[in-house]
Amino acid sequence: MSAIVPLLGLETEYGIIRDDVDYDVVEESMQLVHRCGLKSEFGNWAYSRERTHLDMRGFNVDSLAQDEEEDAFCIKDSKRPYTYWEMKSDRVLENGARFYNDHTHPEYSTPECGSVFQLVTHDLAGERIVAECARLRNNDLDSHGVQVFKNNTDYSGHSYGTHDNYLIPRRLPFEFWVEGLVPFLVTRQLYAGAGKVGSEQRRGESFRGLQLAQRSDFIETVLSIETMTQRPIINTRDEPHATPEKYRRLHLILGDANMSPYATALKVGSTRLVLTLIGEEKLSLSVGLEDPVVGIKKISRDQTGTVLLKRKNGSTVTPLEIQEAYLEAVEKTLSGQCKEWDWIIREWGRTLSELRHHPEKLADRIDWAIKQNLFTQFMESEKVSWDDPWIKSLDLEYHNLDPDRGLYRGLEQNGEVFSMFSEDEVACAIQQAPEDTRALIRGLAVTRSEGTIKNIHWTGIEFTDGEFLDLSEIVSSADVEHLLNSEKERFKWL
Repeated sequence: MSAIVPLLGLETEYGIIRDDVDYDVVEESMQLVHRCGLKSEFGNWAYSRERTHLDMRGFNVDSLAQDEEEDAFCIKDSKRPYTYWEMKSDRVLENGARFYNDHTHPEYSTPECGSVFQLVTHDLAGERIVAECARLRNNDLDSHGVQVFKNNTDYSGHSYGTHDNYLIPRRLPFEFWVEGLVPFLVTRQLYAGAGKVGSEQRRGESFRGLQLAQRSDFIETVLSIETMTQRPIINTRDEPHATPEKYRRLHLILGDANMSPYATALKVGSTRLVLTLIGEEKLSLSVGLEDPVVGIKKISRDQTGTVLLKRKNGSTVTPLEIQEAYLEAVEKTLSGQCKEWDWIIREWGRTLSELRHHPEKLADRIDWAIKQNLFTQFMESEKVSWDDPWIKSLDLEYHNLDPDRGLYRGLEQNGEVFSMFSEDEVACAIQQAPEDTRALIRGLAVTRSEGTIKNIHWTGIEFTDGEFLDLSEIVSSADVEHLLNSEKERFKWL
C-alpha cells in the first residue's frame, strides 16, 4: 500500500448558542472547553511554531484577514476579565487531539491518523467529547440552554469550517496537485455535502429548496491563503506540521461537517485515493473546468449530479461524469492494495450508481439525502413549504449534538441511518491515541509527564528541563516504533 498520504486529520469548529439568557459567545465557548474532564495538557500550546503567512505558491503574505479580526477581538477581549490564554483554553488531550476555543467556536482537531476508518472514529470521539462538555456545562447552569451544533452556517451570513488535512510529498510542484484536484473537490459534494435549506442570499443570489452542501455558498476563489474571506477551493497556506523540505499539508476548507460517519469516510477516503493517484503521477484525467467557483455553486443547487459544467475546451461535462472518471482511474490503479481502500472504492461506486439510478437509496447514509427524505415527509405532514422558517430550524436541529434534541441523533438511536462503529470503539478513541502515528507520543506525554511540559505542538514537545522531543519527522508507524525504542533512556515515560 502506498504511503503517498501517510497522515490525515480533521478540524471541526462547532456552532454554539445559549438560548436561555443573553450571553457572551466567547465566554460560552471558553467555558465549554473548560468543562472537558479528560486528562490534558492545558494552556501550553506552542503558537510560536505556527507559520500561517507562508504561501505554497512561494511567497509570504504581510497580513491576513484573520489578523485584522484578531486585532478587533483583542480590543473587545481587553474588556473581559480573562487573559488571552484563559480565553483560548487550549487543551492537548490524552488521545493526542487538540481541543480549544477558536474565539467564538469550540474547535476539536483530531489526532493525526494513519487510516480513514481510524480518522472517522476519532472524529466521532470529538463529537462525544464536545457533547459531554455541553452536558456538564448545562449541569453547572442548571439549564438546557447551551446547545452545540456540528454544522457550518448560522443562517445569518456566517460560516465556520470543517477542514480536512492530508500530508503530501513536496517533490511535486504545487500546481500539479491543483490541476488534478480541483475538478474532484468541486464535485465531491455529491456525497460529502451535509445539505442546506435555502441559501445565504450572498450578492443577491437566492435558492429555494435543499442544497447539497453548506459551504458552497461561501467559496469565492480557486486558490487563497485566506480562510475567513476569499474562501478558496484549495487553501494555499504552507504549514506542513512536518519536515518542510519533504512535505506539504494540504489544508482543505471547502468541506462540510458531516453527521454521517459514512459520508465522512467517503469524503476523506476518496480524497486520499485521488491524492495517492496524483502523487504517484498516475492520474491522466484532464477535465479543466472553465469556472470552478461558479461550478461549485451550480452543483450544490442540483441534486441529480447532471447539471452541465463548461470546460476550458468549450465542451460540457456533468458532476457525476467527473466523479465517475476519477473513480475509474482510482479503481484501475489502486484496487486490491488493502481492505480499507477496497471498501472506499466499492462504496464510492455504489453511491454514484445509486445517485444516478436510485437516489432514494442514499437516504440512510448521505447527509443531504437523509435531510431530503426527512424534511419532505415533514413538509407533507405539516402542509408547509421549503420557505417556512420551521424547515431551517429543523435543518439546524439535524446537527444538534444533544441526544434528546438532535434529529440525526434520533435517527441514529432508531437505527435508521448507516452505522460504522460501535460506541465501544468510539469510547476507546476518546481516551487512546492512534498507536501508529506520532499522536501516540503526544498522548503518552500528556498522560505520563504531568507538570514537566513547557509547551506542546503537532511538531514537538518542549520540557521544563530544556529537553525537546522533535516529532516533525515522525510520519509513519515505523518512525513511531523507532522513536519509542531509541528515546527510552532520554524520555523515561516513553
